[in-house]
Amino acid sequence: MSLAPDITEQLARARADLRMGVPVVLTGPHPVLVLAAETLSAQRLADILALGGEPVLTVTARRAETLKARVYDGDLARIKLPDDATPAWVQSIADPADDLRVPMKGPFACDRGGDTSPHRTSLALVKAARLLPAVLVLGLAKGAAFAATHGLTQVDCAAATDALTRRSPLQPIVHARLPMEVSEAGRLHIFRPDDGGEEHYAIEIGRPDRGKPVLTRLHSACFTGDLLGSLKCDCGPQLRAALAQMGSEGHGVLLYLNQEGRGIGLANKMRAYSLQDQGFDTVEANHRLGFEDDERDFRLGADILKSMGFSAVRLLTNNPRKVAMMRDSGIDVSERVPLRVGENHHNTGYLATKAAKSGHLL
Repeated sequence: MSLAPDITEQLARARADLRMGVPVVLTGPHPVLVLAAETLSAQRLADILALGGEPVLTVTARRAETLKARVYDGDLARIKLPDDATPAWVQSIADPADDLRVPMKGPFACDRGGDTSPHRTSLALVKAARLLPAVLVLGLAKGAAFAATHGLTQVDCAAATDALTRRSPLQPIVHARLPMEVSEAGRLHIFRPDDGGEEHYAIEIGRPDRGKPVLTRLHSACFTGDLLGSLKCDCGPQLRAALAQMGSEGHGVLLYLNQEGRGIGLANKMRAYSLQDQGFDTVEANHRLGFEDDERDFRLGADILKSMGFSAVRLLTNNPRKVAMMRDSGIDVSERVPLRVGENHHNTGYLATKAAKSGHLL
């Protein structure tokens, strides 16, 4: 018997540590010490530099493209720290907020060659923690011994890589009747992932026949649009229109997935909004932050549908990617039902970018 945490639990600890500015250790053939650039403090940086070695600031290829840093490793760049590096310097490389004010941050010296798997896994880990995708990485001679000496969370790099590329199983926690404006025959289902991540929800309208395609909406959480009525996007109107249509038809399932800001989290979404105020479109803003166009995983929706007993849907969406991902996950999409609502003079450019760069059918 062992009460030690498994890899899933170790990663949950590691995400929490990185958000708090505490380093973690990735063990394996090439062990490394990892710190999130966003939460790096002056004391932590001084302590890291005092250890000796050659720490590198690892960023995604998307961020490196903006910085004009050499990408020798395909999907990431390892920028060597200058001798006078400060937390402010590190964070200015990670965060594009002042890129237009200080456009020339380099030139940068970048590492090439060697094992980059710990760096890649470190980036995946900070993304999972909803932090900026930039990490300070220092090679260690003996990772496990270093972690034990300093009381740090240690995670096997290969196991972490495997776990981070798998979506966590979702467990049904509870469901209860929820009368709503659109239908008094509502029911809310709560699903919780095994990895300690955010919960996801299914709003069931009526009693849909499990043997027929159910009217379904995959809706990503949008605090600004759904709750505050933001005019910068069409999320709020889409949420309400989808629920209204389900209420009118007497049945349906709305899957409310906590993947705010196309999967980058609310803080990073606000950073993207700030960049949009500087003149960048939504895709360009994500790239400058170091993210892809869309970091969401709609397979979560397929998992929930299967758990609820559904195998076929009429999908309320303008996004062909959602249709493809449902089908690839074993859910039959019998019909794509358009959902064109919510355009206004504040979001015309946003919707045009969704159509031109993300393939939305608007």
